[in-house]
Amino acid sequence: MSARVLVVDDVPANVKLLEARLSAEYFDVLTAANGAEALQICQRAECDMILLDVMMPDMDGFEVCRRLKSNPATHFIPVVMVTALDSPADRVRGLEAGADDFLTKPVSDLVLIARVRSLTRLKMMTDELRMRAITSLEIGVQAPERSAINNTGKGGRILLVDDRPSSHERLAPILAAEHGVDVEPNPAEALFRAAEGNYDLLIVSLDLDSFDGLRLCSQARSLERTRHVPILAIADAENNPRLLRGLEIGVNDYLPRPVDKNELLARARTQIKKRRYADDLRDNVQNSIEMAITDALTGLNNRRYMESHLATLAEQASARGKPLALMMLDIDYFKSINDNYGHDAGDDVLREFAVRVRKSIRGIDLACRYGGEEFVIVMPETDLHVAGMVAERLRRAIAGEPFAIHKGAERIEVTISIGISTLEKKGEAVADVLKRADIALYRAKHDGRNRVVSHAA
Repeated sequence: MSARVLVVDDVPANVKLLEARLSAEYFDVLTAANGAEALQICQRAECDMILLDVMMPDMDGFEVCRRLKSNPATHFIPVVMVTALDSPADRVRGLEAGADDFLTKPVSDLVLIARVRSLTRLKMMTDELRMRAITSLEIGVQAPERSAINNTGKGGRILLVDDRPSSHERLAPILAAEHGVDVEPNPAEALFRAAEGNYDLLIVSLDLDSFDGLRLCSQARSLERTRHVPILAIADAENNPRLLRGLEIGVNDYLPRPVDKNELLARARTQIKKRRYADDLRDNVQNSIEMAITDALTGLNNRRYMESHLATLAEQASARGKPLALMMLDIDYFKSINDNYGHDAGDDVLREFAVRVRKSIRGIDLACRYGGEEFVIVMPETDLHVAGMVAERLRRAIAGEPFAIHKGAERIEVTISIGISTLEKKGEAVADVLKRADIALYRAKHDGRNRVVSHAA
């Protein structure tokens, strides 16, 4: 795995040692001798994670970490604090500053590389989501960085998988002080419960009596519903090799027993904050996609989506020997609605028109706003006769009941004209089908509007 690791330490010998260890595992290594230099490197987005010494002059590691995690441009960079301090209070202080982990000097090569690999892998997954959402602000979707910084990580839903009553009876009340906690003492049921429970965090004991805890973690990672749920593993201190193996298969964090109360809460908050940030990014990407293919006013698909999807539907129809019909619709005298009642009234009409269209067509049909007051409906597996019946039903649905405008203060009559065409031969260009529908629509308007006209090849 190629990743850029920033080593921050004011002692050159420590820097050289970590640089040699990481380079041997093919990581690209950057170095900084103080906190200010580290902040500048991170601001330029030059690293994928940071190994940060705590005891430094001018600005200690805790302050550097707080600044990184409070800056929207750098808060997502994983930080591992490296220090000789080894008390639970020191670890909690680092975690509360925003650190992702806390390694104690002298650092084991095995622990170091496992942690760096795990965190850089997660960072790259997050970067992929961030890249996909990079244009969100430009199209009006709120970026999630600010909410991530302000997120406390409290109020999550946690599933604790532990079959030792002496263990889960102690851990559950600690967690319940900040979160909703469910305990599952039966590991065989844990995966099903995790899949159905919409949890923010799974805490799994690796010392289960009758089940391999690592296998449960692996299964959670392979299941779609639990793939993105963070996992915090707990194991006896002598089980260090299993904890490291857990990092390789997708465990996000771990705690050795005996578990310190404050460290458990701090690590749970950290993982829940990460989960919420990743979920916000995924929602952001989905919203961006929807905005790119959806007309904001009517909620129907837009012309860009229709043109790309229509080609696919036409290819499928040709390959299967099935008919394909296309309707082009235009709201009659729409300009006069805007002129006489205002553009707000025109928007009211367009929104209600979209609602009536959805009620009149099938789920497999594709309804799009083609531009202005013009719409297109694509109907797979539909011949000209059936399309004519659907079009007539839609025409009556529009003309049969007045449209409310100005928040219901007035009601006006609205009609539509419809032109229909079908895919006539295998491999026919969809532009030809659209052109025939447009010609039929022109004829419907020329012949008096509020009518349906079909165009056969």
